[in-house]
Amino acid sequence: MNENKSFGPVVIGAAIIVSAAIFGLFFYFARTSPTGDSLAVTGSTKTRVTSDQAKLVIAISRTALKSSLASGYEGMAKDAEAVKALLKKDGFEDKDINEVPVSMTQVFDQTGPTDRYQFGESITLQSSEVAKVTDVYKKVTGLSAQGMIVSVQSLEYYYSKLPDLRVSLLTDAVKDAKTRATKIAEGTGRRVGEVQSASVGVVQVVAPNSVDISDYGSYDTSSIEKDVMVTVKASFRLK
Repeated sequence: MNENKSFGPVVIGAAIIVSAAIFGLFFYFARTSPTGDSLAVTGSTKTRVTSDQAKLVIAISRTALKSSLASGYEGMAKDAEAVKALLKKDGFEDKDINEVPVSMTQVFDQTGPTDRYQFGESITLQSSEVAKVTDVYKKVTGLSAQGMIVSVQSLEYYYSKLPDLRVSLLTDAVKDAKTRATKIAEGTGRRVGEVQSASVGVVQVVAPNSVDISDYGSYDTSSIEKDVMVTVKASFRLK
């Protein structure tokens, strides 16, 4: 049994907790100060990335009578070995696999507790070999032919280089803000000078061409390809 560190919460945290400032995408506004010497504009940028990490959670379950709990545990151990054998057959190693201890709960019906118990266990596969994890996902249900009750609980995709990407996107977002500010200033016969201040909006990681964004940031884990979007509110001095 391995204790792999889950990269999901870390990646999501790095993506979403960027700044307290929140701005809408593809929207900008301009305003001048009472002295008319500054202009505030919101710029945005977007790029598409391919997930480089995948996380597959496989659920196993069995039921057993109270008089045969030992055989229930034995059956769960056998099922878990079958799942791990499938994963290793596809080239994954012990370090990629994390097995959660078996849980057991009493089954209730409309009349109350019964003499049946439900066993449950999950096995998590985490790997940078995204295509192989996706392929295994398609094979898991085939284990049902062996008399197992097995299903895919979740399949999630992540992009581990998001923190570094965010830095470059912020630069592009500021450039976009300056381009917009320049066009606005030209209409008033002014010129844009240096940046006075800049505030960063939340990062949006969404499925390709999706508009499913959130004020608090979003992180889509369902698609391998993702669009990463960033906004910046910048204030420029006017000349």
